Amino acid sequence: MNIRLTALIFVAGTVVAACSRDEPGGAANSGGDAPWAPAQLTSVKGVPAAEVQAALTSALEGTRPEKIDEEQWHHARNVYKAYGDKPLWLSSDGLHQDRAFALANSILMVEQDGMRMDAYPVGALARTMAAIQQTAAPTAQQLAEADVILTASFAALGEDYLTGQVDPKTVAQSWHIDPQEENVDSALVRSLRTAALEKSLAAMRPQGPDYAALQKELDRYQKITLSGGWKAVPRVDKAARPGESMSSTVVAALRQRLAAEGVVASETATPAAQTTSAVYDRSLAAAVAQFQSRHGIAVDSMIGKETFDALNKPAAYRAAQIAANLERMRWLPRTMGQRYIAVNVSAFNLEAYDNGQKTLEMRVIVGEDYEDKATPVFSDSMETVVFRPYWNVTDDIAEKEVFPKIAADPSYLSANNYEIYQEAGKRRVRQKPGDENSLGLVKFLFPNDFNIYLHDTPNRELFAKDVRAFSHGCIRVEKPNDLAQWALGWDAARVDQAMKGSDNQTFKVSKKIPVFITYSTAYMRDGQLFFGNDLYSRDAKMVEQLFRAAIPAPETVQAVQALRRIAARS
Repeated sequence: MNIRLTALIFVAGTVVAACSRDEPGGAANSGGDAPWAPAQLTSVKGVPAAEVQAALTSALEGTRPEKIDEEQWHHARNVYKAYGDKPLWLSSDGLHQDRAFALANSILMVEQDGMRMDAYPVGALARTMAAIQQTAAPTAQQLAEADVILTASFAALGEDYLTGQVDPKTVAQSWHIDPQEENVDSALVRSLRTAALEKSLAAMRPQGPDYAALQKELDRYQKITLSGGWKAVPRVDKAARPGESMSSTVVAALRQRLAAEGVVASETATPAAQTTSAVYDRSLAAAVAQFQSRHGIAVDSMIGKETFDALNKPAAYRAAQIAANLERMRWLPRTMGQRYIAVNVSAFNLEAYDNGQKTLEMRVIVGEDYEDKATPVFSDSMETVVFRPYWNVTDDIAEKEVFPKIAADPSYLSANNYEIYQEAGKRRVRQKPGDENSLGLVKFLFPNDFNIYLHDTPNRELFAKDVRAFSHGCIRVEKPNDLAQWALGWDAARVDQAMKGSDNQTFKVSKKIPVFITYSTAYMRDGQLFFGNDLYSRDAKMVEQLFRAAIPAPETVQAVQALRRIAARS
């Protein structure tokens, strides 16, 4: 599979920066510190301001512009309302060029965020801006149309930066984190008020080193794609083990393929007589192990089916996968709070943050991908910590797993420390507290609709696995003692005492702690790009949509080129 990003990358890479000259009638110059406000107009290019205002009012009462959806149109009209329904992009001699071209250039650069340029009315922008730039006496309707297209484009771009360009529900993401759409209007109004519009537009995208680093990786993989990508590695009949003979063609292809992603194995001299075979040596096996670690594959240094599949994913697929995860970052709230927990299911990893700084990190075990055991994406707030908890087996697990085993072997109940009890007239089963309890010695509760929580486990050996999807959907944590200390503000001795103390003791955290359960299959760790395990096959639809979006239709290419020419003449 290949993908043609050339047109979009060329356009975005050669866009001319917006003009910097002063505009008569503008309330602030770009780069100034004073807040911007709409110009107090008496006329625009000789057209009386009253006529422009009437045409603008009529346009706002009419149908929305092409490629602008209902939600974006709603935001655009609310932005106008915040500014008294006045023109927002016009000055006495036409367009407020600093601001209009800052917006146009921002749209021409969206591929750097892995976003679809064809989602915006690029053609209408080029047409309406050209009508004002190139016409000595534009009509009131042309002026109003340009102003509306610019505002609608601004609202669309801002909303996409703030909440994402793709609706998670349309691409099977099991995503239940509030996009905080209600905050978009106020963010748009604040951003428009900033004199340096290009900076306020950029500030609406996720901030922080991880997003910026993923952008750089997207650029790197797009360039690899443009240079032809990498060649497939020929498959071998059986999994290759270190030290075994291997075709020299496969060895050469494997070295080239690994090097394409920055994994370099040292060369081993091949005897002159050995022309058709080589050895899968330890240095090459070590490079394969590094590749496996970076691609969510169990590290065994062997080249089996899963490793071959990952090696032979096209560079374009990886670029689209990175773009998909930039989009997932845009689905998250812009602020997660001063103190919060983030779990990346695909990375089997938990991080705890204080004042924006990571203070705790550990491995986790997440849900298996069958029989509704997949861990969903959601957020809620941790409220309590329970030491030596009961495990109240869910009705579904009890019916499918526990009760059949009890029926087959009556001793199963006592052997596993279960007990049956009545609750609301229903027969239930639970496991008594203790070292062998499935929840271990502590659980962390953040009430949610999915009955998901963090907890200890007696099966400590599972944390040594590279791929850790074994649970019924809840999340087992590697360092429960450390997490309890962090959540409650206790010292190690007090946590240890609670774990050895009375059964089912509940303690409230001093302040609710936001917990974000996320699913990121391309992420940064220690400055290195990792592709996580797509446990639940949630990348497929995201990547498919981004593949389609990155292949520009001819009309989109033409519109982009037209807008670029207008920007260059500004």
